[in-house]
Amino acid sequence: MKRQNWKSFYVQEKLLGDVLKAQDNEKKVIYTYSRKSTIIFSFVNYIFYVYNGKHFVRFLITRDMVGFKLGEFSATRKRFSFKKQKKIYGTKN
Repeated sequence: MKRQNWKSFYVQEKLLGDVLKAQDNEKKVIYTYSRKSTIIFSFVNYIFYVYNGKHFVRFLITRDMVGFKLGEFSATRKRFSFKKQKKIYGTKN
């Protein structure tokens, strides 16, 4: 469900503070648990580690990601696929 336009975007205050500290220290790595925060222009060219419930997922923020949520880039579920079974011909029982 999309956030209404009149409400503006949501960024956790602690996360915004971490980005401002990183700008001062020239540190490019930020760890966060906030999956619901929106990516803004000041996040561009930073490496974010977002927690998905089990471990931190690493990704670099680019200009194309602005406006999306951080949680959209760190999947919480594994992809499932059926394993192919080998067919064995000419075997003796």
